[in-house]
Amino acid sequence: MKRSFIAILAISILCSSCKDNEVFDKEMYKNEVALISSDYHNTFKEVVQLTGEEVIGYIAASSGGTHAPTKDLVIGLEEDAAPLAKYNFAVYDNADELYAKLLPKEKYEIMDDKIVIKAGQLTGRTMVKLRPDGLSPDSTYFIGLKATNGSAVEIKPKKSTMLYQVIIENMYASQAKNSMYAMVGFANGLSTAANKQLFPLTRNSVRMVAGNETFVSKVPNIEKNCLILEMDEFNNVTIRPYKDIALVQLNNDPSYPNKFKVEEAFGMRTNVFLLSYQYTIGNVTTVMKERVEMPVK
Repeated sequence: MKRSFIAILAISILCSSCKDNEVFDKEMYKNEVALISSDYHNTFKEVVQLTGEEVIGYIAASSGGTHAPTKDLVIGLEEDAAPLAKYNFAVYDNADELYAKLLPKEKYEIMDDKIVIKAGQLTGRTMVKLRPDGLSPDSTYFIGLKATNGSAVEIKPKKSTMLYQVIIENMYASQAKNSMYAMVGFANGLSTAANKQLFPLTRNSVRMVAGNETFVSKVPNIEKNCLILEMDEFNNVTIRPYKDIALVQLNNDPSYPNKFKVEEAFGMRTNVFLLSYQYTIGNVTTVMKERVEMPVK
């Protein structure tokens, strides 16, 4: 009787072990797919150069499981604004003036409504053509996307949506990181120094706060206090108002000749602007002579 019980128990344990292994193998080999993104909010950052022309980016998906799929996996792709609404509420709550925006339709074209992960591969992608010129460096832009399983592909629920973020930059400044320049110079003949963040506008222009005015990231302040630096092919700088500021470029100081240059020393490269201008805000006029610089890779 005792031997029979032990035998039954052993068979029972063996069957249970077989079932556990079966479940384990199924999970290990299951080709569950996901849109590739980088954080809790399922965002993917595409940093693009402002060139004046179309730029190519990619939307990608990956397959889970121990082994690559044995057949093509086709993931449907739809645009969906819901992930952006969820993101804005989670990040900014009711501060809707800070909300990220959908990328304007005229600024992109997704080349296919599906992503194919080929048999034997773990990832697949589809191309997106981007036209970033004219985007504001003060706004966050996303394309909201959703994966669909029209061909019976199993999609990972937590990775079934994605916010594809378009981030702009040029050789002088980047929206991807704070392009913080150090300024030293003279304001109405008195020594002054400050840190200034430059913002990319086009292939060859940036926005900067005038003089040592305080930068405030609100539209009325930006329109009142900021100017544009535009570089030509010879690195001459034209200084002009961004919006409302009264400004005159001064071209009579050889120490501040309104030029851009890249200095190299001890293996370091530094972006340098040498600027001379006069600006008026309210009833106050300031003559600026300034060197604005930032180390670059």
